[in-house]
Amino acid sequence: MSQDSNRLRVFPLSAFARILLAIACFTPVSASATQTEMQSDGFLVPTTSGPLRGVARPDGGAEFLGIPYAQPPVGDLRWREPLPVKPWSGVLTAGSFGAPCAQPVMGDWNRHDAEVGKEDCLFLNVMAPVWPAKQPLPVMLWLHGGANEGGSASSALYKDGTLIRHGVLLVTVNYRLGIFGFFAHPALSAESAHHGSGNYGLMDQILALHWVRENIANFGGDPHNITVFGQSAGSQDTALLMTSSLSKELFLRAIAESAASFSLPLAPLAFAEKAGEAFAASLKVPTGAEGLKQLRQLTAQQLLASQSSTSPRPYFGPDIDGWVISRQPASVFAAGEEAAIPLLFGTTSRELGAAILHMPTAPDALRKTIADFYGRLAPQALAAYGLADSTEASADPLYGSPADQWAADLVVRCPASAQGGWHSAAHYPTYEYEFAHAIPGQEAQGAVHGSDLPYVFGYFPKWGNIAGQFTDLDIQLADLMESYWTNFAKTGSPNSAGLPDWPQFGVERKYIRFAQDGKVVPLTSLRDGPCGVYRASLTSRIVH
Repeated sequence: MSQDSNRLRVFPLSAFARILLAIACFTPVSASATQTEMQSDGFLVPTTSGPLRGVARPDGGAEFLGIPYAQPPVGDLRWREPLPVKPWSGVLTAGSFGAPCAQPVMGDWNRHDAEVGKEDCLFLNVMAPVWPAKQPLPVMLWLHGGANEGGSASSALYKDGTLIRHGVLLVTVNYRLGIFGFFAHPALSAESAHHGSGNYGLMDQILALHWVRENIANFGGDPHNITVFGQSAGSQDTALLMTSSLSKELFLRAIAESAASFSLPLAPLAFAEKAGEAFAASLKVPTGAEGLKQLRQLTAQQLLASQSSTSPRPYFGPDIDGWVISRQPASVFAAGEEAAIPLLFGTTSRELGAAILHMPTAPDALRKTIADFYGRLAPQALAAYGLADSTEASADPLYGSPADQWAADLVVRCPASAQGGWHSAAHYPTYEYEFAHAIPGQEAQGAVHGSDLPYVFGYFPKWGNIAGQFTDLDIQLADLMESYWTNFAKTGSPNSAGLPDWPQFGVERKYIRFAQDGKVVPLTSLRDGPCGVYRASLTSRIVH
């Protein structure tokens, strides 16, 4: 998803893999900052690359926007592991957002980001609730959604809400997207010291984590208490970081909203390389190093235009590169070898509908799709959706039509449930939620993908597709959810005195629902019928 201060829209995640497609300025001061200046200027902060000057927040605290954490990944650095930002001379003014990362227009939700996006985009933002901090604050590092193809960390939704008022320091991160962040090719693998390619966007996130650990104490944050959290593709990436040996020791807790690391299996490196070769061939460049040189000489706009004009349009996402990601993440979670940290995860009740994911909706076509996917488990799966015979199943008031249930279960809900179940079985603290509170004025469509974001960040947009006629009930629900989220960041448990109890997931698969009336409802075994079949099928595929 992507927002900026003038446009606020949510990405209707067009599917993962093929489904994923269908699912700023810095002003250097001439002289170096002296120690006296650092002490006299309340918003001047040292970093490993040089001093930054932030600005006061209207409601108190301070913010530091558009901080470069890596060298611009342009020219010969395109499609390479990110390098730490070079030290600068003078003081860098960090008072406005940096550019979003280059991306295609995928709809109104990211149109603004696409129009102003650049390859020189590796910036992060730091928001502090008080300045200066009296004691080190827990750090929450946000990874934005957008199918790993679009979106930006630079948004009023993330920056101007009330989340940080609950006693945390917030960091939001830009990372390379789409063809710039996940393009794999044999020539790239050949030049890499790690013999792999793709996953540059994940490497950006890992470098940002290192930057935070090295610098966040100067902003009042605790470098030893970092929670990575994200929604949609940001949730997928959060879980992937839990499986990577390069990152899983860099943060203390994780929150995964509306996606799992294995919503679809990641492409093996060889498959991703062939996709990259096919795209390069469509541009009529030579194979090998010479072709790669020519690809690096194309402008970002030329690459994006070529990608958009190719039919079907190629998707570039995370792969099993053997370095950042060494094996299928489902296997990692099934073995209990992911990061040994508390996990809070959940989904919305409607998530992604069949129409959004371009899945069949007619009963017979839906039956065939489900049967083809589940094979020998098809009878149990069809029964779970009320499709065991030729009669047309009725819609569920909370989850929608059978087609919409299937779409949300397959891509988001059941993978998230399976991932959380494995994490809990490994004896790591695990908490699940379901967000079933539709945005006011959008009750007919239910709590769809992204509708939880105003409540997580305490920001209520007046336009865009997560805008609504918010009331005191919504403000109270947001305060409740922000309390849970920040309690988790502080202690590893969402619970505290005065809040409804949120039990651990455990063998009973306990979870809480944020209901339409704003109340917290304790329940067990979310969608256990269809998701039970999904888990059985997934386990069988991992074993075999």
